[in-house]
Amino acid sequence: MSNELIELGVAAVVIILVLLVLRRASNRSRAQAPQSVRERLGVEEEARPKRERRRPREPLEEVPAKEEEPAKEEEISDEAAREAYKAGLAKTRGGFVARLGKLFGKKKIDAATVDELEEVLFTADIGPRAAQRIFDSVKKGLSRDDLEDADKIWEQIRSTSKQILAVEAPPLVVDKKPWVLLVLGVNGVGKTTTIGKLAAKWSREGKKVLLAAGDTFRAAAVEQLEEWGKRAGVPVVKGKPQGDPSSVVFDAVKRGVDEKLDIVICDTAGRLHSNVGLMDELKKLRRVCDKALPGAPHEVWMVLDATNGQNAIAQAQTFKADMEISGIVLTKLDGSSKGGVVLGICDELKVPVRFVGVGEKLDDLRPFDPVAFVDALYADASDNVAA
Repeated sequence: MSNELIELGVAAVVIILVLLVLRRASNRSRAQAPQSVRERLGVEEEARPKRERRRPREPLEEVPAKEEEPAKEEEISDEAAREAYKAGLAKTRGGFVARLGKLFGKKKIDAATVDELEEVLFTADIGPRAAQRIFDSVKKGLSRDDLEDADKIWEQIRSTSKQILAVEAPPLVVDKKPWVLLVLGVNGVGKTTTIGKLAAKWSREGKKVLLAAGDTFRAAAVEQLEEWGKRAGVPVVKGKPQGDPSSVVFDAVKRGVDEKLDIVICDTAGRLHSNVGLMDELKKLRRVCDKALPGAPHEVWMVLDATNGQNAIAQAQTFKADMEISGIVLTKLDGSSKGGVVLGICDELKVPVRFVGVGEKLDDLRPFDPVAFVDALYADASDNVAA
């Protein structure tokens, strides 16, 4: 009996020891186990990086500095444009502007000086209407005392010139896809070169440009446009020599629509057997553009050669009588003393000048800025430097 009791006591002690060991193991396991649902799912380590994403704010503090950069570039661009205009108008300042400088450089400005002013203006290549407006603004807009002050006369001439150039026109916005531009101009004015430079400019700005070789009549015109296309990195649609320009333009505009291009620039003939034939052909091109894309062309620009002086105005008047011209591009400004023709063009035609060519380089075709142009045209005039 005693042996049995001893065995029962030992068994009880063993059971108690086992229970104590199991309880301690359970407590230790609970202490090490995840306490939350995210911990049980093993999410804790992944959640920490997400919290760290909110921390980095340092790059945001640099944003204001980056926003200032375009403004600096704009200032540089404006200054570069003014210098380009000044260089391009050097010969013009040596022409009628220099004659005005000598006139107002006299010690005494009297009634005879005003008469000489009229002669200088009307013999300059600025057109009769522009000459009359400038002369009247000086003669009628200034008092007798003012007419004895050369600085005030120059100020009046500058002011009137800016008014003449301030032709009302909507800003140039390429808001169609594709935006179709029809370019006109007689042979030799630099029409194809202008198209090439425009293509290069817009292509550099990230626009997808296509050229249409619509001048199928002039020898080597298509080859010249193709060469410009290679330089600008833009494709050219062409037809057969002496072929129908309308089919070339139609194919180009349709391709622009199908490929969702940004700009299609169409070259046109500058001379046919007669003016009537040329105008009929150009009117046909307008109709074909509209057939390929309703509303096209969106702009019609005429290219004029500054070296032609008032003949350039006469050319533009002839074209405008039959075509709706929405813009002018004036080329070869740097090679002419007749840059003042811009005044006559704006005054006679009431058509805005969109671009001017002030040199041979690709970047020398610049958007027209009337204020910068007038400042460059009469630069240093009051000091008689041009004389």
